[in-house]
This record gives sequence, C-alpha cells and structure tokens, in this order.
Amino acid sequence: MTGATATTIPSIFALSAEAERESLIVSVHDVAPATRAVAEKIVTELSHHRVPVCSLLVVPNYHHRGSSTEDRAFVRWLQDLEAQGHEIVIHGYFHERPRRDGENPREKFLTRFYTNDEGEFYDLDYDEAFRRITRARDEFVAAGLTPRGFIAPAWLLGSAAERAAAEAEMEYTTRLTGIRDLRSGDNFPARTLAYSVSSGWRRAASLAWNAALASHLAGAQLARVSIHPPDRDHAEIWEQILRSVDRLIEDRTPTTYRDWVAEKRTRSGA
Repeated sequence: MTGATATTIPSIFALSAEAERESLIVSVHDVAPATRAVAEKIVTELSHHRVPVCSLLVVPNYHHRGSSTEDRAFVRWLQDLEAQGHEIVIHGYFHERPRRDGENPREKFLTRFYTNDEGEFYDLDYDEAFRRITRARDEFVAAGLTPRGFIAPAWLLGSAAERAAAEAEMEYTTRLTGIRDLRSGDNFPARTLAYSVSSGWRRAASLAWNAALASHLAGAQLARVSIHPPDRDHAEIWEQILRSVDRLIEDRTPTTYRDWVAEKRTRSGA
C-alpha cells in the first residue's frame, strides 16, 4: 500500500477490521547456520497454518561455532525471509553462559537447571553486554539485515544488560511474561507458550502447562508462541504447538514483535 489515495473503499474497511483483531506473534528461537534446516521447516510449516510472518531470533555466534553472518547462504536465506515480512531479532551473542565459582542456589537453578547453561545475559555487566549487542547489531547491519529488537537467551536479561540494549538503540526486548518498549519504557504483559523438551518429565509438564495456558491466552490482547528447534523433534510437542496456533489464529492477526511495538507507539502517539 502506497497511501490512502491508492486504497479502495473495500480495502479500507478490510484494514479497519484487521486492526480490530487481536494479535498473534510466533517466534522461532536459536536460529543459526547449525539450526537452519529445522528452522526452515518450522517456518514453512507455520506458513501452511496461516502464519506468514514470524520473529526469527538469530544467534550471531551460536555456541562459539563461528559467525552466522559469514555464512553467505544463511545470510541470503535471512534476507529473503526479511523481504517477505519476517523479522530478524538479535538473540544474545554466543547463547551460552560459563559456570562460575561461588554461585548461590538461585543462580545455579536459573543458569544450570532452568536454562542448561544458556542464560548468557543473565548477569553480564553493562560494558560487556553493550559490547556484545553492538557487535551483533553491526554484524547484522553489515550483512544487509535490519534488526530492531534484542531478546536474551532464555529471556534472562539483567538490569545492566537491559540498559545496554536500550543504549545500543534496540527498540524492544521481551521476557517470558511480556514485552518492553526500550524507547518509551512501556511494559506490555503477554505470557508466551514455550516448551522444555530435554527429558520425558519436562515434555509431560510442558504439555500440561501449555494446554492450560493456551486456554488462558484465548482472551488475551496478544498471544505469543515461542518455538525452539528441538520442539519439532517431538511429535506430541509439535502437534500441540500447531493445534494451539490453529486455534489462536482463528480471530487474530499474525505479526512480529517489531510491527506490534510500532503499532502500539502509533496508537499511543509516541
């Protein structure tokens, strides 16, 4: 659409009706050259379930396996997806956090048991967080990508790292329970469906929890579904994800974090 003068009356009404619908954001996490094959399958299958755009959380150097932006085929794939309306999001830098001596029980629980040593930005100091985020931003931009958001691995973002993200000109971040506009400081409660699949009991617990949460999300202004590559390897998990997406998309407009935050700002006059 190039402007109101190029919009027909029927399309104006269609846009108005679309604007009144609630939103659905599906995000695909841990996207990197090592996970591209499964991520590509996930994106394709979601398109068959009426989700044409996703927020793709790309790791700049996944588990120190090498720079994602130096893989030309991977970058071309991301560029094509971005051109189709998908969003590229910076997702940590290495996506892992080394264990440290003297960690208290809470720190051990969050960074080892809960995240399996992947809470990279949980307690990074400001300088290191700013260095990693700006490095990722500059690498992505140099590769012809336009990241607007930063989301920490496992949604564990310390206060110093959040400030670093804002000062690195990231537009927003998300946590497990909501979205934060880093420019305005506004918070938007919005819990996400997310799964843990590393063991049988975790998968069983995830299935039960997300079945209940999906019913709760039915009345929410924004529904979020977060998918990790291993989710697709477990039939019962993947089937529940697709069933939830099918139900949620019935009366929702699929969008991305970038576009959802932009719309919120427009409506508030920010």
